[in-house]
Amino acid sequence: MKELTEVRTLKDGRYVVIDEEPCTIVSITTSKPGKHGAAKARVEAIGVFDTQKRTAIQPVTAKMYVPVIERKNGQVLSISDDTAQLMDMEDYSTIELKMPAELMEKGRIEPGKEVSFLHYEGRYKIDMK
Repeated sequence: MKELTEVRTLKDGRYVVIDEEPCTIVSITTSKPGKHGAAKARVEAIGVFDTQKRTAIQPVTAKMYVPVIERKNGQVLSISDDTAQLMDMEDYSTIELKMPAELMEKGRIEPGKEVSFLHYEGRYKIDMK
């Protein structure tokens, strides 16, 4: 699910859809309006699920999509290799997620522990901040 919003209302740290991929905004820079044109905004962002850097240049009055990303809590049921099985604490459904390498090394995820994760259009990601 996504909503339309004007580029001028976007802020650092918020989400935006660039190239059909939800991204976290890293920086926004705007230029002055020229003699024959409107002010432009350069939005630099990093993909939420693929961590790829993306850039969009739009007039500040243009509209861009903002994804509605849900942050949920889940309990770790089991861990095997680089996959963790989580149970959503709201509807008790189970989900299998690939664990980030930095979480596997530190041992921050273990069975029985509660973690937060992101959900957007059938995609999931463990989010440990």
